[in-house]
Amino acid sequence: MTLVERLNQDLTAAMKARDAARTSTLRMAKAAIMNKEIDKKGALDDGEAIKLLQGLVKQREDSADQYQKANRLELAEKEQGEIVILKSYLPAEVTDAEVAAAVDKAVSETGASSLKDMGKAMKAALAALAASGKAVDGRRVNEAVKKKLGG
Repeated sequence: MTLVERLNQDLTAAMKARDAARTSTLRMAKAAIMNKEIDKKGALDDGEAIKLLQGLVKQREDSADQYQKANRLELAEKEQGEIVILKSYLPAEVTDAEVAAAVDKAVSETGASSLKDMGKAMKAALAALAASGKAVDGRRVNEAVKKKLGG
């Protein structure tokens, strides 16, 4: 079963269970997928759907952060709830240990020694982590590379 099919099936189940939060989140995700399919003029494969869902999660994280800064905790909690639901459809994220190991390997392979070499190290680390098949947050890798190179 593809990710889009699973999402549609879960949306139907959430509607039958009258789970309002899950239903609205899944409807939003389904609408985003349908819009992308219209733009592409074809169905999305799992990789494209995952990338789209990661974008939606990132939007929700940014919104939750903004709501917390504005002291709108009820809206931030709603965004956090949507993040949890959307992340359940994404592959497992890489752990901090895996990020650190990939950064160490990338720095040694590229010979990076200062922040000027950050681009080479980032590219190598992201490639190694993407090959693992797990979701990778570029921001976490960026922070790890900066820390390793003394930034």
